[in-house]
Amino acid sequence: MPLQLYEREEIFEACLSVFARNGYKDTSTGMLAEAAGISKALIFHHFKSKKMLYLSLLDHCFEKAREELRVDTIPDYRDFFEAIDAYSRKKLDYFRKHPDEMKLIYEVYYSTPEELKEDIAKKYGHVLASKNEVWERLFDKVPLRSGVDRKHAFELIVITLEHFENKFVAEVTDLSAIDDHYIENMFTKMNEFCVMIRQGIAQDHV
Repeated sequence: MPLQLYEREEIFEACLSVFARNGYKDTSTGMLAEAAGISKALIFHHFKSKKMLYLSLLDHCFEKAREELRVDTIPDYRDFFEAIDAYSRKKLDYFRKHPDEMKLIYEVYYSTPEELKEDIAKKYGHVLASKNEVWERLFDKVPLRSGVDRKHAFELIVITLEHFENKFVAEVTDLSAIDDHYIENMFTKMNEFCVMIRQGIAQDHV
């Protein structure tokens, strides 16, 4: 018997909270069944396995984030570096409203469960690649100094932004507890790094 849409949503929300709180490895089907208010047999009937339920939840989270954040609108910005700041703030606001989704997506990117690495690479590897392609199209509008390799420059920016994301994930365990002061400090520092990349850090020889 197929799940009704509202039943599926309720099960997803309940199971999402369990995975977000405990991580994939430390979540059992018993914990998921208890949270969803259904039997383990029904979990297996509808989702086949814990892994399939987790991957279904990831589909759910990625789709919601895609619809809300609209990566495809990035090329509409005129300035690449302003776009980084604006889109990063938009993404943070979204995940502050949906912290469980953030935890699941960040687990995939930053601490992928060993059992899921192959499935994640096949199923979601294109997500990050396509996002970078959109950013590259906007970066193509940035005039560079003579001799600067555009691909290397873009890679340096990606590495810098990943550094701040990694730092954020390491420092913040409770999204509801972060205050505006922390957020503004983080964005100020991120933008300072971007300015250094944009302007260079070495003084020209006289």
